[in-house]
Amino acid sequence: MVELEICYELNDLEDVAKRLIQNVKTKTLLFYGDMGVGKTTLIKAIAKVLGSDDEVSSPTFSIVNEYQLQNDKIYHFDLYRINDLEEAYNFGIEDYFDSEYWKLIEWPEKIEPMLSDHFDKINLELEASNRILKLNSERIY
Repeated sequence: MVELEICYELNDLEDVAKRLIQNVKTKTLLFYGDMGVGKTTLIKAIAKVLGSDDEVSSPTFSIVNEYQLQNDKIYHFDLYRINDLEEAYNFGIEDYFDSEYWKLIEWPEKIEPMLSDHFDKINLELEASNRILKLNSERIY
């Protein structure tokens, strides 16, 4: 069940991020989509809307970046380079999941077996010059 569907262009990102934040049910957002569809770009806009002044960049090599908010934090994950669940456990992903902070996760399919709680699932697609965002809040098993 899609709860929110937005067709947008890159110059609409801040408004898209605001709408997304208003509609999510959790602080853990799973970003699905092909390489180059704009996951990191959307996360930059979300961080800005949430009030971060930090420079947001892809954590492709570090796996996780931390951004400060007033009275909160964002953990931005890019799991593209991990090979298996063991690597996720080795860098302490469970500790991040146990926190009350924002968790924005690119390539969550790499760790789906460990996703047993309620998360917001965001599917991004690229069609011609438009991008399509679909938000689902669902229990993932």
